[in-house]
Amino acid sequence: MDWPAPAGARRGSLLFMPGRADAYEKWLEAFGQWHAEGWSVAAADWRGQGFSGRLGRDAVTGHVDDFATWVADYAALWTDWSAGAARPHVAVAHSMGGHVVLRAVAEGKVRPTALVLSAPMLGLHPAWLPSRWLHLAAKTIAAFGDARRPAWKGSEKPALIPQARSRLLTHDLSRYDDEDWWRRQRPAITMGAASWGWIERALASIRLLETPGFLEAVDVPVLVLATSVDRLVSWPAIRRAVARLPKAEIVVFGQECRHEILREVDPVRDRAMNAIREFLDRVAPARD
Repeated sequence: MDWPAPAGARRGSLLFMPGRADAYEKWLEAFGQWHAEGWSVAAADWRGQGFSGRLGRDAVTGHVDDFATWVADYAALWTDWSAGAARPHVAVAHSMGGHVVLRAVAEGKVRPTALVLSAPMLGLHPAWLPSRWLHLAAKTIAAFGDARRPAWKGSEKPALIPQARSRLLTHDLSRYDDEDWWRRQRPAITMGAASWGWIERALASIRLLETPGFLEAVDVPVLVLATSVDRLVSWPAIRRAVARLPKAEIVVFGQECRHEILREVDPVRDRAMNAIREFLDRVAPARD
């Protein structure tokens, strides 16, 4: 998706990447707000998600051979997009997208003016277990059978009935219903469980980010939005990562906020969008 800035606007260009089992359509409200502020806004589905096909053995299970595939895809997309996009160039990403984009920046494959991460997937649950133990368990399970097989039944979490999925994502039922509307209009974007292969590769990539010196190499300004009660990604892992990033700032939410911070109830969402605006005005000001 490429939404050019309004005529005469010079705010810059923003590239947004969604999370796991995600599609960019559900983030149009945020895109519209940034566009109205003068930004040129672009977004894409990850390979194997949305309208970008599937990599598993069925139409709904999320799978990838390695997160390095997504890092390379993102680097290629960034190169093409940034070549024609007005500066400053801002990378924005949610959840799994935040993980991949942060890894791409840490590896030196892309260099945005600034980076905004919403609930980045820097650790998985149970958060009290070290990632190396989780990785060992996932690696063992994935090896016994087809690694493309779904890791759980249902939509986002084992034993979770579809009606309760919103309890993981947002308090705002109207915004949750908007996602459901898009899935009805475009059934091909629907995705369910991750594969065991996805989980094993996710944990391998998380362990890479935990390598000493890896995140310390990120020398661009980073704003992280996170909730301390996130049930999909690890809050302690986010907190540890922010402490290692040389130019990171964090906005923390609590019980009032679930995983999809930019799709939350208005008071939460307004605070998040205002924080992004203030951050970008400081670190990525408009060019004359």
